[in-house]
Amino acid sequence: MKRVIFNQKGGVGKSTIAVNLAAIAAHEGKRTLLIDIDPQCNSSRYLLGEAAKEASPTLAEYFEQTLNFSLFSKPAAAFVHETRFENLSLIPSHPEIGELQSKLESRHKIYKLRDTLEELKKDFDVIILDTPPAYNFFTQSALIAADVCLIPFDCDDFSRQALYTLMGNVAEIRADHNPGLEIEGIVVNQFVARASLPVRLVQELRDEGLPVLDSHLSSSIKIRESHERGLPMIHLDARHKLSQEFRSLYDELHKD
Repeated sequence: MKRVIFNQKGGVGKSTIAVNLAAIAAHEGKRTLLIDIDPQCNSSRYLLGEAAKEASPTLAEYFEQTLNFSLFSKPAAAFVHETRFENLSLIPSHPEIGELQSKLESRHKIYKLRDTLEELKKDFDVIILDTPPAYNFFTQSALIAADVCLIPFDCDDFSRQALYTLMGNVAEIRADHNPGLEIEGIVVNQFVARASLPVRLVQELRDEGLPVLDSHLSSSIKIRESHERGLPMIHLDARHKLSQEFRSLYDELHKD
């Protein structure tokens, strides 16, 4: 399973969802790889802490390698780092990948990530890709490489408007590059059940026929502690409400 977490709007919880779903999959005994394709490196810092700054080789070196092909190129597995969590590995990002974007586009490297995942999938049961908040070369590469797309939504009217554009972008990738790409669903994040606006927005999305998942993620200060300590919720406090919501989301995505 190759899953991309995608929304071109920032602040919707892509990295948090990517890391926590990866942590649960690994905890379940699945060989799990998280690939951080965001120049902000949030997933990398979440799992590696300050060590993320010194991690090498990174995704930047991988993309540089694709631009400067040689007989001594490193295999895809060389970019995979183990984390302190059993069964959970990471290909870390680096801020320099943003500087490589125009070169990668001009050299038509849009399919390289897909080829690399094909090389890696024999070693992993689950591959999750965390993407930047933009519809650019990196998100397009991830959508081309993935089997399914999970869309975070943060119960905001601006997010709702961006959602329609996002769905169109995914449809375009499906039509032009990846006919097997499926939308797993829209996961509602930072949901406040007692507030009328998010409840109304979610219901309206459902009424429009959009694939809103049943599992919602609550707003919680606990997630800040999770980020600060570099511990996914299942390892920080497995009994916490938010941990149980991540578990519910994971189970819903894997119910078949």
